[in-house]
Amino acid sequence: MKRCILLIIDSLGVGEAPDAQEYNNLGTNTLGNVAIANNGIYLPTFEFLGFGKITNVKGMKNTFNSTVGRLSEVSKGNDSTTGHWEIGGLVTEKEFGIFPNGFPTELIDTIEKEANCKFIGNKHASGTEILEELGEHHLQTGDLILYTSGDSVFQIAAHNEICSIEDLYAICSIARKYCDEYNIGRVIARPFIGNLHNFTRTYDRKDFGIQPPGDTILKLLHENNFSTYGIGKIMDLFGTEFLTNHIHTEGDEHGLKILFNEIKNGDNQFIFVNLVDLDMLYGHREDPSGYYEGLKIIDKYLKKIIESLENDDLLIISGDHGTDPTDGNTDHSREYVPLIAYKKNSKKTYLGDLTGFYNIGKTIADYFNIKNQLPGESFLKDI
Repeated sequence: MKRCILLIIDSLGVGEAPDAQEYNNLGTNTLGNVAIANNGIYLPTFEFLGFGKITNVKGMKNTFNSTVGRLSEVSKGNDSTTGHWEIGGLVTEKEFGIFPNGFPTELIDTIEKEANCKFIGNKHASGTEILEELGEHHLQTGDLILYTSGDSVFQIAAHNEICSIEDLYAICSIARKYCDEYNIGRVIARPFIGNLHNFTRTYDRKDFGIQPPGDTILKLLHENNFSTYGIGKIMDLFGTEFLTNHIHTEGDEHGLKILFNEIKNGDNQFIFVNLVDLDMLYGHREDPSGYYEGLKIIDKYLKKIIESLENDDLLIISGDHGTDPTDGNTDHSREYVPLIAYKKNSKKTYLGDLTGFYNIGKTIADYFNIKNQLPGESFLKDI
């Protein structure tokens, strides 16, 4: 059975994009700068595949054993939603709504009235810092903490003992309905636990994404009767309509274990995986040391995954944006993302820099021999 595994390592940028200046992201290189900050990194599977070939990574040789290159984004914005949609073949022409000074009063009032809640915060903030700032108020009053970032996100944080996860999800569902009018990409439930000055965000986070306004590779696969499996926040970004199976994960190691088991024992033909820890735990928190530790976990499991692939399996590894933890900015960074395509006995091909994340979706359609009108150019012949 022909299978394709598309593994998106959330936030793994590999150098400033051609339009990085427009996003104030000159000099960013998530992988390269993490390596510098750690005085070199040792990731043997990444090195084997060819990450050291596509950007300068201290401690990593520039050898490669797969089809490698970098992809620049065409879509407007710098977000997980736009990144994943473009990977799937859908370009975002109009940038999602961004609210650096907080959300409009009329939007807040409408949601508070229907959801019977009250928000505090309503500003651009780091997720951990705003818990420190407003956590005590939240515990005392039950008011929900609302904040945003440089991305199009409406984030609601609540302690599990103050607002149950089910109630938080319900409030986010109401917010999603009204955020559509403001073209806000994602409403994110941010549950947390712990005591004052020692709060911990949990893996019960849930993204309520705006629905894709056009065709993606998932829809094409579904219409052509291929089985699809979303692992991680894929269902939050694309919805579940075109996913045969989907599963929530509690961290990268959990997601990689699920992926490994699927490769060994599963029967889905397209497996779409998002690993979010590098972005959520380390990139946004400006923690290059933690980022390296997260990369080590992925590297270890990638070795097992590669060894378990069947002859007809195609593994594609990429990212959705950067989140350089060394740039003094807690938001996403406009970067190239890696392109790694590997099969057993595959060619060693260096593609260089290509325009459009959508080349991945085009290649997957080609791999499954699906007629399509997706943008981009397939690189299947180079694998």
